Amino acid sequence: MSVIMSGLVYPNIKASQTNNITFIFLLGFSNTQDFSFLFFSLLVIIYIATILENLLIIFFYVVSKTLQSAMYFFISQISLCDILVVTDIVPILLHTVLHGRSSMTLIGCIFQFCLFATSEFSECLLLSVMSYDRYLAIYNPLRYHCVMNHQFCVALSSLTWLVAFMVTSLYAISISNLYFCGPHIIDHFYCDLEPILQLSCSDISRVHKQNLIIGVLTGFCPFIVIVTSYVCIVITIIKIPSSTGRHKAFSTCSSHLIVVSILYGALIFVYMFPTKGQSMMSLSYTIVTPLLNPIIYTLRNKDFKEAFYKIYHSF
Repeated sequence: MSVIMSGLVYPNIKASQTNNITFIFLLGFSNTQDFSFLFFSLLVIIYIATILENLLIIFFYVVSKTLQSAMYFFISQISLCDILVVTDIVPILLHTVLHGRSSMTLIGCIFQFCLFATSEFSECLLLSVMSYDRYLAIYNPLRYHCVMNHQFCVALSSLTWLVAFMVTSLYAISISNLYFCGPHIIDHFYCDLEPILQLSCSDISRVHKQNLIIGVLTGFCPFIVIVTSYVCIVITIIKIPSSTGRHKAFSTCSSHLIVVSILYGALIFVYMFPTKGQSMMSLSYTIVTPLLNPIIYTLRNKDFKEAFYKIYHSF
């Protein structure tokens, strides 16, 4: 069996052979050359704002007594995911925008993908856990604090990070067993799975099958949990007799629902309906979503506002 790559036919090659390529060039966005400095400046502002916003949320959770609940614990974990994503992606993207392209080692490229995948898988799993948290808070508020205690939340969070790390380790092992012969150019602004696989001359069908299974387990299954939780939440809210009670119940989960819609909408559009403009669309979940998440969670949240005022006046 042979693999056709870049117009050449390569025989089956064992993974033990030395790779022909050791460096990879990221092309980024070829259509931003005319306003590269403006785009660079915008990315710097977004990056700094994203880091500060998410660090503030983690800081508020740690120091404020009013935010010591399961929901805010998981929000702080989402902030940690967002910090990892932008720190993994943006610095190299800034270099690419400023210089037209970036170079990195093959190992560095694989590491960038693994860190990105760990963060995204963790966020998807955490969002499903948060949907269950919101369902329990609305469906059975009397038992909520007994069930969603701090120890249980830490255990759930640790489990999501562990699962994400194990899944990413499978990717790392599968990719490291491939033979890379080129081309050594990725027409993207970061090292995603499919662009990396395009550089390989090995049979990548097994990796694609593995990716499908992992996508179902870490993407589709959490999405089903979220949908099921919100169906139950809607049914529960409808049964609340007063309109004030219904509004209050819905407001507690509206922010989470917006974040889920933005993240999953972008992921579904990019990975299920790939187009030539995929690089530009990928900005939505690598750059825009980490920037918007803290704003969405805190904009209309009274607890965060009270925590901010207390901390501000304490200095």
